[in-house]
Amino acid sequence: MKKKISFAVLVIVVAAIVAVAVRYLFGAHIALLDPAGLIAQKERNILVLATVLSMIIIIPVFVLTAFIAWNYREGNTKAKHNPNWDYKPIVDVIWWTVPSILIIVISVIIWNSTHELDPYKPIDSNVSSAKPLVIQVVAMDWKWLFIYPQQGIATVNYFEFPQNTPVDFEITSDAPMNSFWIPELGSQIYAMPSMSTELHLISSSTGTFPGLSANISGQGFSSMTFNAESMSQTDFNSWVQTARQSPNQLTVEEYNALAQPGTSTPLTYSWSDANLYDKVLMKDMMQANAVATDTSETGDNNASNMPGMDMGSMNMTQ
Repeated sequence: MKKKISFAVLVIVVAAIVAVAVRYLFGAHIALLDPAGLIAQKERNILVLATVLSMIIIIPVFVLTAFIAWNYREGNTKAKHNPNWDYKPIVDVIWWTVPSILIIVISVIIWNSTHELDPYKPIDSNVSSAKPLVIQVVAMDWKWLFIYPQQGIATVNYFEFPQNTPVDFEITSDAPMNSFWIPELGSQIYAMPSMSTELHLISSSTGTFPGLSANISGQGFSSMTFNAESMSQTDFNSWVQTARQSPNQLTVEEYNALAQPGTSTPLTYSWSDANLYDKVLMKDMMQANAVATDTSETGDNNASNMPGMDMGSMNMTQ
């Protein structure tokens, strides 16, 4: 009788833990489970579906583990001992068939979703007929620069955009490799020096969505956070006009100072060179060409003595 009571108590405790976990998941604000855009919603659905499918294997395994541990414990003298049992056809068929089917199903889901959610794939025009907004992103030590080439403005550690409007991100780095991620809006993608990556997101609601660096990049990595603020088109147009009144301008000197290692508070620039992003992309290439030219002229193969090149040597129009 005591054994039955102990088992019942164990079942109740496990059920209570599961209930609390489920209540927490539904009650807490978990960015990955609370999408604010089409891409994030599709990714959430895939995550939930993959988890549910995995439970078909995980739950029986854990139940059997608990059953075997309880039934064949040392104190249970009623457990049947079968030292020569090693094969049963029906068990073997179930053991291999069910996981094989699940692997095939999950493989099909992964194949389709990988192509559907390709970060380089623009938002379908059926989702939104609005003209995409281009935002160029530069990862720095340890801050984020956002350039609006169509509006001629720029921001640091925050950006704003219209609701239900596709946002086409062009992303690079003027520092070590990093990773750009807004969990409530969708996919993360790497930012790498001398390389431009793409990401296409859209927000279905207004609000402020925290973004972050998902790749450790140095001492100030933990401060590489920003806010993505979604608003109505009217509010966005008003914000752009306000931003153009800012006294800050992204000149050569300002960019070079901003690019130095260090954290930054949110900033707004009323003017930014339309070709700044391309110049950041070409920066390392121009340094490499300068090193190669100097080496060929001096015959010195030690390129480590070459001085660095700042944006001022790139003929930025002021």
